[in-house]
Amino acid sequence: MADIAAVVVSHFSQSTLDACLRRLLASAGVARVVVVDNGSHDDSVAIAGTHAARDARVQVLSNPHNPGFAAACNQGAAQCKEPWLALVNPDCLLAATDLHTLRKLAATRSDVGIIGADLVDANGVRDGAARRRELTLARLLAGFGQRDSLAIAADDSTALQALDAVSGALMLMPRAVFAALGGFDARYRLHAEDLDLCRRVRDAGHGVYVANHVRVLHVRGVSSRRRPLWVEWQKHRGIWRYLRRFDPQLRNPWWRVLAFALLWAHLPLAALRARFTANR
Repeated sequence: MADIAAVVVSHFSQSTLDACLRRLLASAGVARVVVVDNGSHDDSVAIAGTHAARDARVQVLSNPHNPGFAAACNQGAAQCKEPWLALVNPDCLLAATDLHTLRKLAATRSDVGIIGADLVDANGVRDGAARRRELTLARLLAGFGQRDSLAIAADDSTALQALDAVSGALMLMPRAVFAALGGFDARYRLHAEDLDLCRRVRDAGHGVYVANHVRVLHVRGVSSRRRPLWVEWQKHRGIWRYLRRFDPQLRNPWWRVLAFALLWAHLPLAALRARFTANR
């Protein structure tokens, strides 16, 4: 039974979008694919349009500007009626059975609100963002300078591992849960919106899980390589919004001021690192 709608948000994603869509359309259980393009000036819209012309399951929404990842996901999800919603980055390349397997695993737990996959790069190295702890100021300070300070080790002894958050690069969830929560918080432009959604899913009494044995290739940073400094700015804005909303430590005004100062003092260092990495 085809009961999964996939939403793909593209932004200068021509290098991987075609492969992503081909794999999604070949995936078991996929009834609909909605591509929302955020103001791309490359061939992303044309690539999505070619798939739409060939397959009636594909719908393309083209935004003249970039309203942000969260807003575009909500825009795409609003077009879907299927009971399951898959949020898939254009740089995620799924095997034909991956979503079907996630769907079957979700059915084994009555409380599933979000289920993610074991994301890996082209060398098979696991993405630390696939399994994360709650974002707090204390954890950021403890992991200063580390790329994945919130990462949790995989427990390969279990098919489904409960945790605080998975990566927004690939999420499968009941559409009813997504709708009840109002989807993503569109005030996040880029980064931390997935952490926010996972937190609200857990606060609503649902579980967040990662499927440790469903391995998906994630080609990280396809869109962000164009504007690394802007991306770092948006990441820091997202982290600050999340901490203000959810970290009880920041209820203390002194900690709030300190957190603000430390976070924005870190931005120039992160920006330099991002520019160096992008130019390599």
